[in-house]
Amino acid sequence: QVQLVESGGGLVQPGGSLRLSCAASGSIVSIYGMGWYRQAPGKQRESVATITRGGISSYTDSVKGRFTLSRDNAKNAVYLQMNSLKPEDTAVYYCNADLTTTGWSTNNYWGQGTQVTVSS
Repeated sequence: QVQLVESGGGLVQPGGSLRLSCAASGSIVSIYGMGWYRQAPGKQRESVATITRGGISSYTDSVKGRFTLSRDNAKNAVYLQMNSLKPEDTAVYYCNADLTTTGWSTNNYWGQGTQVTVSS
């Protein structure tokens, strides 16, 4: 059984900051790509930022320069530092990971989501 547990969402004023955390647990052998996606009401889920096991990250254009993605392979964790938040960043943010379990199957996993609301 694999779980991705997210934390750090909440309500913040425009211009503020939040840090999202995601920790993977369970019978994990190795984690490959990790990342964060978001889904705003009435919109499709979109990729926000992804990072390879080696630490190479990529960002969607709308968050470049404001969000920073990092990971700690020893803790099976990924973090999203979000600065200069805008109302349009409001969404449910989901952690995602490709990983191999002790059963030697590789699959894609999602967290349960954490709400981020940017409003004055």
